[in-house]
Amino acid sequence: MNSIPKPIVQLLAVSLLMSSVQCTSTGTSSYYDQCDPDIPAAECYATRRAPESEQVKLATDIALRWIEEHPADEEIWDWAPGVLMFALTELYRVTGDDSLRDYYSAWLDYHIREGYDIVWSDSCPPAITAVSLLSGAPNEDYQRVVDDVLQYLRVDAPRTDYDGISHAGFLGARSIWVDSVFMFGMVLTRWGELSGDASALDLMSEQMAIFAPRLQHGDGLMQHADGWPGNVDNDIYWNRGNSWVTASLSDYLRARLLRGESDAVAEKMFRDQVRGALALQDSETGLWWTIMNRPGEIYQETSGPALFAYGMARAFRYGILGERELEAALLAVEGVKERIEPDDQGRPVVTGISLGTDPTTFEGYAIVEQREDVNYGVGAVILALIETSGLAN
Repeated sequence: MNSIPKPIVQLLAVSLLMSSVQCTSTGTSSYYDQCDPDIPAAECYATRRAPESEQVKLATDIALRWIEEHPADEEIWDWAPGVLMFALTELYRVTGDDSLRDYYSAWLDYHIREGYDIVWSDSCPPAITAVSLLSGAPNEDYQRVVDDVLQYLRVDAPRTDYDGISHAGFLGARSIWVDSVFMFGMVLTRWGELSGDASALDLMSEQMAIFAPRLQHGDGLMQHADGWPGNVDNDIYWNRGNSWVTASLSDYLRARLLRGESDAVAEKMFRDQVRGALALQDSETGLWWTIMNRPGEIYQETSGPALFAYGMARAFRYGILGERELEAALLAVEGVKERIEPDDQGRPVVTGISLGTDPTTFEGYAIVEQREDVNYGVGAVILALIETSGLAN
């Protein structure tokens, strides 16, 4: 790993170099991720995340093991590898390790050559990687990926009768899912920020105003879906589903903040949801049960707590959340680290990742298996390790 990361054009290049910023909700006059004006934005982003720390080293070792074991062209075009590749783009911003960039660009290039379809919300996350690559240099192929996803979200995506972007798209019943808050939300946030395209952020705002009243309960937590057919329990809270919301809204509110803007509906949705999650975090392990409000009945899981930690830490860095939430994020990361085990070569493997999950009953969630070395779980853990690095006392 390089002690000083190579120059990288960052998504936050302008924002992190602002000489004056608004006061945050914690009363400070600057953000944790802000550096002195003479420090390049790429270096600021990296050093704030402690590139020489044990956490970043662990994240890098996890990533490099994955790359050794899983050829890029074997990863499909979908949400699961999309989350992993997003995490690798963030890790590259910290370490400057070219093997990371080579891997995720090879994956995207492969699917551009072979062809891809945008047919549901879960087809959108690959565009996050395209946005990251576009932050370095213009590229017609990567721009086309972003444009195809934006065309789908703005025009082509099936919508519910209340205008929510249907998660299942052309593949299933019209319904909204919490998963979509991340799956299309991160694309809209990162593209809106990089390009200055306010309409992308406005579409995110529009959809959150639709999602909140239909998915969020009085305790702040979110049911999995609205409108999904069949037998579904809406009085229980799926761990990873809620963590998608925390991870995505923290980044969306950060982007709004750095533009000098706000979104009252999304911010209330976020704060209420985090408050609900904090109330159910296990104080011993730092994790959450896979059904958050039914502790002890199924299992504790890895990917959800990692995404909670990422989102809470990201929001802390910009004064959106405070010390209480940072403590929860750090506790969650310690619990996640306990789920990382060595393989037969001593390389770190992420374990305890629940498999893909549709909206269902309590009994349906209970039979979802846990596996190790699952791409989106690996990505979630890398994100958590990066974003909480440099924040511990």
